[in-house]
Amino acid sequence: MPRPKIFATRPLFDEARQILQEKCEVEYWAQPERISREELFRRVKDKQGLVCLLTERVDDGLLQGATKLRMVANVAVGFDNIDVPACTKRGVAVTNTPGVLDESTADFAWTLMMAVARRLGEGEALARSGNWKGWDLDQLVGTDVWGKALGLVGFGRIGRAMARRAGGFKMKVLYTDVQRAPEDVEKECNAEYRDFNTLLAESDFVSVHVPLSSDTQGLFEAAKFFRMKPTAFLINTSRGQVVDEAALVHALESKKIAGAALDVYENEPFIHPGLKRPNVVLAPHIASASLETRTKMSVIAAENVKAFFDGKRPPNVLNPEVIKTA
Repeated sequence: MPRPKIFATRPLFDEARQILQEKCEVEYWAQPERISREELFRRVKDKQGLVCLLTERVDDGLLQGATKLRMVANVAVGFDNIDVPACTKRGVAVTNTPGVLDESTADFAWTLMMAVARRLGEGEALARSGNWKGWDLDQLVGTDVWGKALGLVGFGRIGRAMARRAGGFKMKVLYTDVQRAPEDVEKECNAEYRDFNTLLAESDFVSVHVPLSSDTQGLFEAAKFFRMKPTAFLINTSRGQVVDEAALVHALESKKIAGAALDVYENEPFIHPGLKRPNVVLAPHIASASLETRTKMSVIAAENVKAFFDGKRPPNVLNPEVIKTA
């Protein structure tokens, strides 16, 4: 029986490659630049499987030309780059990599929060510039994180990981979500529920941990920034489209909020020029970028592929109805 042909839009870590090569014939895109849309169309035409990143869009246009495609493995938790209903309609299974990057992302959100509060970006730039004249009493004074109020917008796995970390800083933890968490979870995380507007008004740091959907796109628009404290900071490690960047820039320019720390952007890799200011910390979408986590993500994606072509239900399939009818 011929081995299924797989195309991966980036080279994977060795552990994942070993899993794939046991079952499949794999072609990797190894060029330094990202694969173009046209090249992706060409490469998947004769493939039964696709391993992709958030940067590749899998929609009906791609599926029309990839008539042999049977499964798509996304090396990410989020899957807003994939039209799952279109895949389901064409009998293409879709998988993701949940539950593996929660702690790493929470670590990085915390890193961003500390960096913007203590003006680390400005301090590092000064230290590297050769213009630092030495210690001074009011030099780059920031704000404490310890003892402040942390507002979590989204209280899933990553939000709860943030709440656990906040305990070590004696922070007051507030959260909002579409559904209130069970009482035992609130107690374990020492977290208090608030409606969205109240959370914005009470929080010193607002950290965003929601998936991208029609309900969350543009969630942070102008009116929301006006509800925040003028001393508050926004931290976003979820999806860039959750924040209206023009509204955020206006809030920063008019001092409606004190600053922001961002890992994701509305139109990646473009960053609104108004965000390139001293009181904004900018990172290039690296919240899950630890060697351990990115390796696990690659391995999970490979295991999903192997399970599917072994005739089993992949552990992280998003449209299981396709597996039942395959």
